[in-house]
Amino acid sequence: MSAPENILYIGHVWPEPNSSAAGRRTLSLIRCLQAAGGRVTFACAAALSEHRYPLSDIAVDEVEIRLNCDSFNQLLRKMQPDLVVFDRFLTEEQFSWRVAKECPQAMCVLDTQDLHCLRDARHQALKRGQNTMRPDSELLSSELALRELASIWRCDLSLMISTAEISLLQSHYGVSAELLHHLPFSSEGGTASPLPYAQRRHFICIGNFRHEPNWDSLRYLRSELWPEIRRKLPSAQCHVYGAYPPPKAQQLHSEKQGFLLKGWAKDAAAVMRQARICIAPLRFGAGQKGKLLEAMEQATPSVTTSIGAEGMVDTPANWGGVVADSPQALIEAAVSLYRDESNWRSAQERAVRCLAPFTSAEPSQALQSRIGRLSDELAVHRQGNFIGAMLRHHSLRSHQYMSQWIAAKSQLATAH
Repeated sequence: MSAPENILYIGHVWPEPNSSAAGRRTLSLIRCLQAAGGRVTFACAAALSEHRYPLSDIAVDEVEIRLNCDSFNQLLRKMQPDLVVFDRFLTEEQFSWRVAKECPQAMCVLDTQDLHCLRDARHQALKRGQNTMRPDSELLSSELALRELASIWRCDLSLMISTAEISLLQSHYGVSAELLHHLPFSSEGGTASPLPYAQRRHFICIGNFRHEPNWDSLRYLRSELWPEIRRKLPSAQCHVYGAYPPPKAQQLHSEKQGFLLKGWAKDAAAVMRQARICIAPLRFGAGQKGKLLEAMEQATPSVTTSIGAEGMVDTPANWGGVVADSPQALIEAAVSLYRDESNWRSAQERAVRCLAPFTSAEPSQALQSRIGRLSDELAVHRQGNFIGAMLRHHSLRSHQYMSQWIAAKSQLATAH
């Protein structure tokens, strides 16, 4: 079994593990690939970000690339990667045709982060007042779904963070299990000495403001839930942390109501460790939720929805806190858990147990083995994926020609 040695990781954005769950997952995946003996180069066309992780500190080369530019082909010819990882399907759309042209034997792996088409379908269902956990077939057949599913089929392997998403891909879209691999969040373990009930105060709501489910959740919390929670718990506060808050977010800040926007948390673990409850009333979304993993790591009980807990625990009864969906149920759960020390301690114990599966090395080892086997059997694997071959032949041509047209137009404009 031969593991790829020369790996090109194409990022949608530069990883920010202290700002988003996506950044944390990217860093974890890079380390997994390195542990198998791979040399990783991280390439990204996004602007350099303020909170980006210094990848050079972990022996990863960083390369700035451009969209719709043949300089990327030159990079491929120089690197000749054995494995190319696409961060989200948008990156695969942009660059996979160039990889296929210059390095046809390179294994192509898609890290979906979460299933974008499911997240979008749930968002549309919310707007229509429909069931967000199980959107109807019309919403699951959007243009976004067509694009994302085409990307999954074109790749040799797609990494899925949630078993719920794997089930949907297989049962609803008919994707073969041979194209999917479950890779949940990875954790190095919980705090050695979690703070007890008496030393914790207030609620915490945390999440990147650029992630639409987080922004919706925050507005929902502020308008529908917090006024009643605050009425029943007049001394409690809700401390809101998150990277890239928009100016309009300041309208939610209220000293009088104890709803305090704190901005970016340099040390998310520290603020989570001191909170009594993490509250995450997510009304739509997909994948696993990094904020709730952080709550488990700090043994902080959490109140969330079925969408928030999806893919992270086998049953809501085992959740390290309370899973509820209606506004009234969320309010009652938050107030009861905050007031009742015995109930809170039981939730804290469950939170510690919930973390255990995320600390196992087995998922990373399983991925390393899967990639090694796939590397040895890539030609046979691709022969069995006729739909993928068909999509690579036809649909990637449109991305190629559009990209070449944009490049030619840019060159013409520069010449004049």
